[in-house]
Amino acid sequence: MVKEHSFKTGIPALLFLTAVAGFAQQPESEKEYVRSHYAKFEYRIPMRDGVKLFTAVYVPNDRTQKYPILLLRTPYNVGPYGADQYKGSLGPNIRFATNGYIFAYQDVRGRFMSEGAFSNMTPHVPEKKSQQDIDESTDTYDTIEWLIKNIENHNGNVGQWGISYPGFYAAAGMIDTHPALKAVSPQAPIADWFWDDFHHNGALFLPHMFNFFANFGKPRPKPTTEGNKAFDYRTPDGYQFFLELGPLKNADEKHLKSEISFWNETIEHPNYDSFWQRRNLLPHLRNIRCAVMTVGGWFDAENLFGPLKIHRTIERNNPGIFNVLVMGPWAHGDWGRGAGEALGNARFGFKTGEFYREQIEFPFFEHHLKGKGNARLPEAYVFETGANRWRTFDHWPPRTLEEKTLYLGKEGRLSFEPPQDPGEAFDEYISDPAKPVPFTDDTAIGMTREYMTDDQRFASRRPDVLVYQTDVLENDLTLAGPIQVDLWVSTSGSDADWIVKVIDVLPGTAPDNDPNPRKVRMGGYQMMVRSEVMRGRFRNSFEHPEPFEPNKATKVSCELLDLLHTFKRNHRLMVQIQSTWFPLVDRNPQKFVPNIYKADESDFIKATQRVFRSRERAGGLKIGVLKPADM
Repeated sequence: MVKEHSFKTGIPALLFLTAVAGFAQQPESEKEYVRSHYAKFEYRIPMRDGVKLFTAVYVPNDRTQKYPILLLRTPYNVGPYGADQYKGSLGPNIRFATNGYIFAYQDVRGRFMSEGAFSNMTPHVPEKKSQQDIDESTDTYDTIEWLIKNIENHNGNVGQWGISYPGFYAAAGMIDTHPALKAVSPQAPIADWFWDDFHHNGALFLPHMFNFFANFGKPRPKPTTEGNKAFDYRTPDGYQFFLELGPLKNADEKHLKSEISFWNETIEHPNYDSFWQRRNLLPHLRNIRCAVMTVGGWFDAENLFGPLKIHRTIERNNPGIFNVLVMGPWAHGDWGRGAGEALGNARFGFKTGEFYREQIEFPFFEHHLKGKGNARLPEAYVFETGANRWRTFDHWPPRTLEEKTLYLGKEGRLSFEPPQDPGEAFDEYISDPAKPVPFTDDTAIGMTREYMTDDQRFASRRPDVLVYQTDVLENDLTLAGPIQVDLWVSTSGSDADWIVKVIDVLPGTAPDNDPNPRKVRMGGYQMMVRSEVMRGRFRNSFEHPEPFEPNKATKVSCELLDLLHTFKRNHRLMVQIQSTWFPLVDRNPQKFVPNIYKADESDFIKATQRVFRSRERAGGLKIGVLKPADM
């Protein structure tokens, strides 16, 4: 069963958004409202091993009724610190503060004002044999146990939420669920850092990891309210900065100065060994006994893998619980406060963020923590980009998808017909790591939020990028779920990356956006809708990399993460293939070395890359097409 909701001109009123006694619906100022309606308390909550975690709790001044507790655990600080210093906003969005909740914010172990040692992506301990066996599930359990025993005027129900790293803590916190924990919303949660955030299929997302850990990764020897100073790049040009860095092993000596232990650990662990496997949360998402709403953005440059895989794993391992996936047309965290009308040059038709906050997020917690409303949320509440409408499904990916294959063909054609060329038919290009393909036509110092919807015309005109596209579509084509890429390739080197981008090509008559301050012409715009990199050395095993045999045709496969996108009539579907994507992805030297992060300057070589498109070695994309009957 498929249901569709199309909201193009406005937001329906929230039917059960009612004021609680003592709370106003529309505060004059959110900051003033929090200060006048809440009392703040600060606690150091003891964990089972004796470590105390700093926690700020905001309690409604109105005591005529009892309230649920909404918990956020974060490594980013719960400031401002001091019982007389108040946050400017509380909860996931303004509706929570104005309708009455108890809000608890906690510095996780080893961060800011909490005691203990911090561990990135704390490994889960599945079998705990002593009080010293702690992880994020036990710290969450102990925190909730203390809150319900020591905070007055609660109704016995606890919810937890968080975006990005706090989303990881929300997901980890529901393992072996505390009986009082009734609803959890991991939003853009990290699942596994070999595929999420800083790696994609083992390839390093260089500016994202460098930018984050140059600040976040500095040591914190004792509790503090102070954060670290931002790294000074002394240039706005990220492409040039990272090119001048040279081999990745130079980063520590030139810039990080042995201060960032996790960066150095990453350099020592280029493969998917026990260091990364222990930080994979997915195998441990069991014994969950609360309602779960996992949230993500289709264009989240940081955490797209996490929400999709966490939702799917929870569904498989915890049958019978309330488990919903929400995916909107958002960059990282934009659903929390942003309007959600646009990202870069992509337009989505209306305020999708506001709709989510009113119609999805707030009702979820109101129902499961207060018993209000019915929270009739489906298995999947997802936004269909291209058509710009919300859709609901009783399973994700939809069960009714028709699997098809789009084949690479001669003269840059992309079609559902398999190629008929015999033997050695191929396209080729020269990949030069000294002149890598940029990931954006901007001079951004880091990974831009907009790159996932950027115009790809700048790349399609380069000689080291292969381009394939369909004929002009006669009918709408809606793709849903993951895309499986299978390529037959060869390289004259002994290692290579393969980047695949799926692109919606607008017709030449497409109108420009209004307003249009940058004067971007939308006619012929090549909007990227999904992309991924496959580090070729991992084609058979992420634990045990292996070189290519030079110039030998070899199969390379990878998954492009899920999408729900309609390529409209008169558009084209384009695929671009390349071997560098800089500085978004670190440069592959194209000569196999045991530890790719320790390659020398002399290891970086030009290579001739071939992509085959013959009858015997057909390359293409396996896609899920939503049939017209389900539209």
